[in-house]
Amino acid sequence: MTPAQLLSSAAIRERCANILSCALAGESRWFTVDLGQLDPAAEQVAAITRRRYPDLAVPYHSRWRHFEAGGFDRAGSLFAPLMSSGDLIETARSRIDLAVVAVLLDAGAGGAWRYTDAATGFVAGRSEGLGIASLRAFEAGLFSSDAGRPLQVDCQGLAALDAPTLAAAFQVRADNPLVGLEGRVDLLKRLGETMRRQSDWFGESARPGALFDALLPAASREHGMRIEAHDILSALLQSMGPIWPQGASLGGIALGDTWPHPQAGGIGETAAWVPFHKLSQWLTYSLLEPFEAAGVKVARLDALTGLAEYRNGGLLVDTEVIRARDASVFASPLAPGAEPIVEWRALTVSLIDLLAPRVRAQLGPVANTLPLAAILEGGTWAAGRELAQSRRGGEPPFRVISDGTVF
Repeated sequence: MTPAQLLSSAAIRERCANILSCALAGESRWFTVDLGQLDPAAEQVAAITRRRYPDLAVPYHSRWRHFEAGGFDRAGSLFAPLMSSGDLIETARSRIDLAVVAVLLDAGAGGAWRYTDAATGFVAGRSEGLGIASLRAFEAGLFSSDAGRPLQVDCQGLAALDAPTLAAAFQVRADNPLVGLEGRVDLLKRLGETMRRQSDWFGESARPGALFDALLPAASREHGMRIEAHDILSALLQSMGPIWPQGASLGGIALGDTWPHPQAGGIGETAAWVPFHKLSQWLTYSLLEPFEAAGVKVARLDALTGLAEYRNGGLLVDTEVIRARDASVFASPLAPGAEPIVEWRALTVSLIDLLAPRVRAQLGPVANTLPLAAILEGGTWAAGRELAQSRRGGEPPFRVISDGTVF
């Protein structure tokens, strides 16, 4: 496998499966895995899915769900004027702009931070709070350099961003601290600089929404608009690789959320490296709706993987599919590249693939058409959060040192 091939969901699955195989063979230093617990875990996920979506019309797991927190269609209201203009392509660009900054601002908020949505009075923390805060900042034109076009993100707007400005927009105070504020600002500024340098992907406008045009050039639209989900992920990984501050690099290729693990397998220079691309995949899931709303058929959704983050991973720990051999190892927060954390994330990806068909079986025949993106939403992420809330007040089972760019 070449370094470039690590920028794929196939590589994620291959390397994570190698780590799972070692754990199942009893060769892991950190964890044991009990596949017998997958069916009880699937029962819990199915029950939560039915409660949340009784008709099983489950939407994608994406940033758009957080914009709806509290039952308010904030994004619908925000984009209504643009939609009424009839320009579906420009609406898609603007929606992509919002999704990109909102996802990059989404990495764990910490348990203390809250955001009050002045327009609705709704108060939220964690992902919902970050989502609403991102939408309101976007609505105010915080990421645009053109006061006459607030609903866009461009490189000049991001270059002007600083920590105090973002802190004010996100209501950060001494008594309302947000984990990784500086890291989030740095990530957005890196995005701006990367877009400025890569006009092939981001156009002369240097905005995320130009990815729509890069993936679907105007000349191709008359023949029908169709792409595969992995096309979006590949575009993000190729175009945004330089933005990740902690990311590894091999052969001159920025690998982003890719970490070493001795049981990941492989040969040559990529041996022992396991990719996750968590935020890039989360962003891909979040771009499905903007593309589809513009009339694009997005195929092969299940080429993407489950997300290697603490809600899906926490679900598997709290249902005892994954058990720590020595809990004391996790008494203190660990870095994202620490071997136990890399292994936990790898096991999460592979085990979610094994869990998903069991959840569909629990839900019945109508669920056979649910893509993995819906199983996550229904679903594994929600179940992980509920278990975390009931057991640890919402905290994950293992703590990870966050700079706002990984989890």
